Amino acid sequence: MSSKNYINREVSWLSFNERVLQEAMDVSNPVLERLKYLGIFSNNRDEFYRVRVATLNRMKAYKKIDPGQKREVTRTLRDIHQIVSDQEAHFTQAYHDILEELKKQHIFIINEKQLDEDQKQFVKHYFQENIRSYLFPLLVDSITSLTHFKDSHIYLAVKMSSSKKLQKDNFALIELPTEEVSRFIELPQVGENRYIIFLDDVIRLNLKSIFGIFGFDTFEGHIIKFTRDAELDIDSDLSKSFLETMNESIKQRVKGDAVRFVYDSGVDAKFLKKLLVKFGITQSDTLRAGGRYHNFKDFMDFPIPNEVETEKLFGKAKALLFEEMPPFAHPDIDPNRSMFELIREKDIMFHYPYHSFQHIIDLVREAAIDPKVRAIKMTFYRVAVNSKIINSLINAARNGKLVTVFLELQARFDEQTNIMWTQKLQEEGVRVIQNIPGFKVHAKLLLIRRKEKGKNVYYANISTGNFNESTAKVYADDSLLTCDKTICHDVNNVFHLFESKYLMPTFSELIVAPFKLRSFFMQMMNREIRHAKAGKDAWVILKLNNLVDTKIVNKLYLASKAGVKISLIIRGICVLKAGVEGLSENIEAFGVVDRYLEHSRVFVFANNGHPEVFLASADLMTRNLDYRIEVACPIQSPPLKEELIEMLKIQQNDNVKARWLHPDKINEYRKPKQQDNPCRSQNEIYAFLKAQSR
Repeated sequence: MSSKNYINREVSWLSFNERVLQEAMDVSNPVLERLKYLGIFSNNRDEFYRVRVATLNRMKAYKKIDPGQKREVTRTLRDIHQIVSDQEAHFTQAYHDILEELKKQHIFIINEKQLDEDQKQFVKHYFQENIRSYLFPLLVDSITSLTHFKDSHIYLAVKMSSSKKLQKDNFALIELPTEEVSRFIELPQVGENRYIIFLDDVIRLNLKSIFGIFGFDTFEGHIIKFTRDAELDIDSDLSKSFLETMNESIKQRVKGDAVRFVYDSGVDAKFLKKLLVKFGITQSDTLRAGGRYHNFKDFMDFPIPNEVETEKLFGKAKALLFEEMPPFAHPDIDPNRSMFELIREKDIMFHYPYHSFQHIIDLVREAAIDPKVRAIKMTFYRVAVNSKIINSLINAARNGKLVTVFLELQARFDEQTNIMWTQKLQEEGVRVIQNIPGFKVHAKLLLIRRKEKGKNVYYANISTGNFNESTAKVYADDSLLTCDKTICHDVNNVFHLFESKYLMPTFSELIVAPFKLRSFFMQMMNREIRHAKAGKDAWVILKLNNLVDTKIVNKLYLASKAGVKISLIIRGICVLKAGVEGLSENIEAFGVVDRYLEHSRVFVFANNGHPEVFLASADLMTRNLDYRIEVACPIQSPPLKEELIEMLKIQQNDNVKARWLHPDKINEYRKPKQQDNPCRSQNEIYAFLKAQSR
């Protein structure tokens, strides 16, 4: 099928990030939430450059690349740079609008030139007491190695001059110590007004106290920032353990090529040229001139003014942040009864972040001390830095349980945290399986074996999201608890797959990639196509993070032409062109971006009036279908099926935070019609589930 029938993957991802930027621009959102969206947008873009743009650059430089493919890569890079430039203009406007709105709320972000005398004295004292000891300036002419410079950090490029021309200008770089000191320093309050200054500007104000001893009296400070290729080169040395290999690869990452060099456009031209020569940056498309500040991802941790914490001013504070939606207990969970007893009675499904993730923590904690529990097995992809679940597993091992963990060391950007936990678990006697050659393990599984009346009884948890208490507060995921014998047997077989190093077992209910998920999906779509051609009820709902695989897309096009009604709810990348006459007029596609990150994967097939519903860890991407261990699980409980379908219907009715993904109206809001009431799906789902808990 012609490439014209697909949206470019990178362009589609940038469209997703634009939806995040739209939230920062949306004046109906509280102002501090809008600031956080700027941080999320900036962090997303950094990762996009580190991974996707870096990959394209490597493809472009590959000498054996096909000329046609090279032209396509070059065209894609050109499109990326143009879109990023356009988005940057919207970003800058959004930032200025937010600053003005903050002023209305008596919050002022000021720089070192706007300080009054009292504020200057405060800042100078704060610098001496809290910042100076973390600064280690490097003279540019003395730099011999680039490995010190990290792409997650920003640097103040300092030009030192003598007003009397007693000596030549000199240049230095200072790494901002944002891991030790907040990027934002709150100044003493003046009446109702609160003042916040960037760490960058605090250092700018105090440059004389750093460099004045060298005879300079005039200083300029401009922010620069690197974005490096984040690809890990995995050494094939068989004498090394995989843990050693990963550790060495992470260290090599700091030497990755720069894919972007961002600098303050006000920086001295001579200084900029010196920096580019020093860092070996010759590609013009790597450079981007920007404004005074960079690393806006820090806005995700912007300090909340003290009044938010005071009950007296809570009414005013509510306008700054989203109204709280605290997670609540699941109605089927009784804190006075054993979790195993509850799961034996019926399947239970949690929906995060609406339901409390504490339930899963409690389940693992109970298993760790229950004398009837013999073994616990879990997979981890992204682990919280301070993981209560991991600590419960350690406690289980100390209590004599057989604990087995598959911890994916190749989870991008989480490698170091996962390595740390691997070492800790191994020290405590937990059996850690580190890798399956050629595959990542992305399935989210928990299996508990318990001895009951002399027999082994299994309990399983199959989730669309990570066992991570931090992300469970903001990621919308679904998580099934069951003691169904067939499903638990299948889950156990997945772990046997890990333990036997890829000797494939058989599965009865679970659909496991890379063995069967692709063919399963094709079979289900073929059934819907047959039903549509026979005039039977035929429709499909797919909720995903990303739809990229072109073979799957082509099957969806065929189904649309056959009359199957398809609804796609996709947060991120969607290369399918929806709503195109003669190709996909029976397909609608939209995405929801709101306060929570939509992360669950749910497949629903009409099956001629007998819907089949599946939870999955996998998106419909080639990597998930063919190169990862993924699991899709059928939902067998009729009430849970109805519950999931109802939640999907709520999202289908979203006319506040849903945007079209159709190529002719990409990112247009699905606005309510005159007769419709506004439907903000995340709020509606919260209310729907909360009503069940009463």
